[in-house]
Amino acid sequence: QVQLVESGGGLVQPGGSLRLSCAASGSIFSINAMGWYRQAPGKERALVAGIISGGTNYVDSVKGRFTISRDNAKNTVYLQMNSLKPEDTAVYRCNVNGSLPDYRHFESWGQGTLVTVSS
Repeated sequence: QVQLVESGGGLVQPGGSLRLSCAASGSIFSINAMGWYRQAPGKERALVAGIISGGTNYVDSVKGRFTISRDNAKNTVYLQMNSLKPEDTAVYRCNVNGSLPDYRHFESWGQGTLVTVSS
């Protein structure tokens, strides 16, 4: 099945930056959309940023600070996070959906990478 490998999480001070990466592996015919979600302690999982052929979208709280991008040749999505705030602390997971070689739809989640913003 399609698997996602994430990297880039860690501990950073407020105002700092991190860049998350998520690479999809396995037999993939095409990718329709990629996105980053996060879940903070005691909170529901929420979409942070998404990217499709038509553009990108962000939750209001990260607009101007986060940038999502992708490398189609590498089946990789990135999340550049600048001006990080303590409230950004969460487990971040990437999500990819698309089509398998047999044309079945797939949706895959990364294992999660912890981002901690603290002094």
